[in-house]
Amino acid sequence: MIRANWPMLPDSMSLSVVPVPMLLLDDEARVLGCNIPAQEALGKSERRLIGLHISDLFSPKVEIENLFARLTPYSGVSDHQICILATGMPVSLHLGCHDEGISALFIPEAARAEVEQHAKRHEMAESVARIALEMAHEVKNPLAALRGAAQWLSEQKDIPTSNREAVAQMLLGVDRIRDRIDAFLQVGPRAQVAMEMTNIHALIQDVIVYQKGIQVHRVFDPSLPETLVHPARLRQALENLWQNAVEAADSSIEWQTRMAPLVHLPGHSGQVMEIRITNDGRMVPQELRERLFDPYVTGKSRGSGLGLALVERVMVEHGGRVSVRSENGRTTMTLHLPIKQLEQE
Repeated sequence: MIRANWPMLPDSMSLSVVPVPMLLLDDEARVLGCNIPAQEALGKSERRLIGLHISDLFSPKVEIENLFARLTPYSGVSDHQICILATGMPVSLHLGCHDEGISALFIPEAARAEVEQHAKRHEMAESVARIALEMAHEVKNPLAALRGAAQWLSEQKDIPTSNREAVAQMLLGVDRIRDRIDAFLQVGPRAQVAMEMTNIHALIQDVIVYQKGIQVHRVFDPSLPETLVHPARLRQALENLWQNAVEAADSSIEWQTRMAPLVHLPGHSGQVMEIRITNDGRMVPQELRERLFDPYVTGKSRGSGLGLALVERVMVEHGGRVSVRSENGRTTMTLHLPIKQLEQE
């Protein structure tokens, strides 16, 4: 029996909460147990997986053998040249020893790329948040003093007409700068606020404003439970998605909601809901798709580039994520939100 302290013991309880596919193997590399993501990735139930050798599930066999040859009780090993035997999907496979056998964690390449992309966007959102906070301190206070001085000048009775017009322009300019900063701060850090149990469908209904020439369809899953969110912030995100869809759509917009049993969010072991908004308008340019949720990135000639950055920020605050798909004449924004109840907070 191989014994060590790395990684943590994946007993039946901890296996169920691991958000990525994981197998528990015996000393002969045969499956003792697995979690739901592993069953989904391998296309077999746990009953059918138990007893199978790992080389019955992954290839090439020589890479598997080399991986096990390098495995010691004191360190984990990884290989990024492995494929799922049944589907040919490339995965990275990570092995580790523990008191009851060997843990085999594998991440499909497609999923890994998606996780890395979301992690990168989250880092960007945090960087923007810090910049926004610094801007608030460095710009808003002197701007308020400048506006106060301009306002005082505008109220003087003996000021010449030409100067009065100049002061009025100063006030307009200061107000425009203040509005831009306020908009930027929407993607900045938020104070910790209490979450509330919220009906997502009611929130979506609330942001829909019917537009002439655009049909709005709703395909709502009635089984979706209420979940713990910050309603005002989530409403901001939904409003931005709705406004984007209205500006892009040719003739129709569709809202969809459903449970997403195959989606796993980092740090959340429970259910996930999916919210989609699809329009039939112009495609998102290929070169913008990866950066679409970055601040100041926009395909509109007069857009601020902050609307989707705010959506990304709100998703980070809720432990969820947002993604875009634009193909075959349809563009879909998809939100994945963890379903949480009061006792989970």
